[in-house]
Amino acid sequence: VLVATILGVAVRSPLESFLGDLIVVLYLLIIPAIAMIVGASSSRNPLASIGASREMKLVLGYELPFILSVIVVIIKSAGAIQLGAILNHQINFGANLSSWSGMLAFLVAIICMQAKLGFVPFDMSEAEQEIMAGALIEYSGLPLAIFKLTKAILLYTLPLLLTILFWGSNLTPLALIGKYVGLLVIIILIKNTNPRLRIDQALRFFWGPVTILALIALILAVAGY
Repeated sequence: VLVATILGVAVRSPLESFLGDLIVVLYLLIIPAIAMIVGASSSRNPLASIGASREMKLVLGYELPFILSVIVVIIKSAGAIQLGAILNHQINFGANLSSWSGMLAFLVAIICMQAKLGFVPFDMSEAEQEIMAGALIEYSGLPLAIFKLTKAILLYTLPLLLTILFWGSNLTPLALIGKYVGLLVIIILIKNTNPRLRIDQALRFFWGPVTILALIALILAVAGY
């Protein structure tokens, strides 16, 4: 909810965003995964332990390329770590998505967003058909509802964050809704057209092609492309 508030302030009044709010958002976005890992690890249920182990490995896999994609945006925005400044830079010089480095970083960020949401093909930490909800197996009632609500809020905040970072040249209400719906369609397409990966396959994917793609985007951004 705090992340949604920070992003909302940045979109509505860019001048009111505070210095370093991008860093704060990145830290806050990792809390749900850590909470799931800690909560599942405190249980003696072996299925919950498997889910926690998978979630921990998945976080180690996707965080590096995701951070690299954000660094690309910072470089493209003249070193700005303030969401309002990043938006203003795109209004003046065009969306980050319009450059080669921005397009590659955007692709990396979309893949990492899918993993952060815990959607197919990166839902191995819950995997209801394999480990009966895994990390969440011991939760019910209000605690389970909090985890589910957190994922629902992430489904709002992550596409909005990517819109601000990469696609922020025009954020009128209608344009913002259109861009959000576009990202939502991409998320659903990825979810409905891919099988679940094994955790070792996911790690090889993130530490291999995705990280390499993020590094290429970083090099292009430094070179000015």
